[in-house]
Amino acid sequence: MTERIGAEEEFHIVDVESGRLVPRAGTLLDRLGGPGFRRELQQSAVESNSRVHDTLEALSADLSRTRRRLDAAASSLGLAVVAAGTVPLAHVTSHQVTADPRFRRMADDYRRVADEQLICSAQVHVDVPDRDTAVRAMCLVSPWLPPLLALTASSPFWLGADTGYASWRTMLWQRWPTAGPVGCYRSAAAYDAAMAELIDSGVITDAGMLYHDVRPSAHQRTLELRICDACPRAETVVLVAGLFRALVRDALDRLERGAEPECDGHHEWLRAASWRAARSGLEGRLVDPATRRGTPAPTVLRGMLHRLRPALEAHGDFTTVRTLLDEALATGSAAHRLRRSARDEDLLAGIDMLAAETRGDRLAPSTAPRRHRHPSDPPGAAEAPTPAHVPSATTPGTPG
Repeated sequence: MTERIGAEEEFHIVDVESGRLVPRAGTLLDRLGGPGFRRELQQSAVESNSRVHDTLEALSADLSRTRRRLDAAASSLGLAVVAAGTVPLAHVTSHQVTADPRFRRMADDYRRVADEQLICSAQVHVDVPDRDTAVRAMCLVSPWLPPLLALTASSPFWLGADTGYASWRTMLWQRWPTAGPVGCYRSAAAYDAAMAELIDSGVITDAGMLYHDVRPSAHQRTLELRICDACPRAETVVLVAGLFRALVRDALDRLERGAEPECDGHHEWLRAASWRAARSGLEGRLVDPATRRGTPAPTVLRGMLHRLRPALEAHGDFTTVRTLLDEALATGSAAHRLRRSARDEDLLAGIDMLAAETRGDRLAPSTAPRRHRHPSDPPGAAEAPTPAHVPSATTPGTPG
């Protein structure tokens, strides 16, 4: 059986000249027209939804087409779209929530947490046979999700300053009451009862506010990955989709063989592993799920590739995923590339780089056109430790 895949991507809307986040989602969506796009909590972001695909190549082509549509519509309005966990230049206000009753209620309930929801993510759906299987598979895949966060880390800056984290989006996201690792459940009934209890508590108002790192879809027979930053490069989304599909396939195979989740009921280490991935990205150490010890990120990810090889080969994905992983490790995280651009030029040049990668350009940051910093913009912050050699990306438009 081939588990089909799909992706949801969130995009920031920025002004081309200043590089600042702007509340122009309504205008952009009017220009786009048609299905496939929708509003988010904040008026400064839009979401796209891919079609469902059997292959990574088809998913890649779909994501690239969507990004070209977004870029064309945005550029005609003097705007740009940026796929990243955060954008470096933004202003927090309580007056830019989308005019929707549910969103307004969330803004009233969560106040500053909602005001600062100026973040974007990438989400991947993978087919599962039924909801019971989805719930049981969550415990098996959860230990391997922090390395996927590290692959996508793209949000080192917040309100003009370097946070020291590769994914500051994760730190902002985890303030919501249901964000972070999910518990382990033996059945969909047990999971649904626990989630209903959360809703009945009044802390959240509906199932859409279950913000765990992975969850069964409320409307489809899929398992949904939610831990990742939005990714400037579409290839990163494709890489994560390939790895997550393999994790799900591996979990399904283990469940079919009668394997029980290897869960001791303690998830402290898993939350710590997510923090480590958000702090370090690809440029530091991660918590290796196999040993629960700090290990260089490339070692963890190559070990993950080796562990998942049978599942990857079952979908014909191994060569594509191996190639994309090699490129990701050579190029470094988006957080690293953004810091390098800000160090070499300024934050506006870094935002230009993110916008260029989002629309599909493959220029290295060092060769991107120079832009002068806006007088009101802060200078770039200090660069994280730089590998001795980081080659530029030369990936073709579709993998494989």
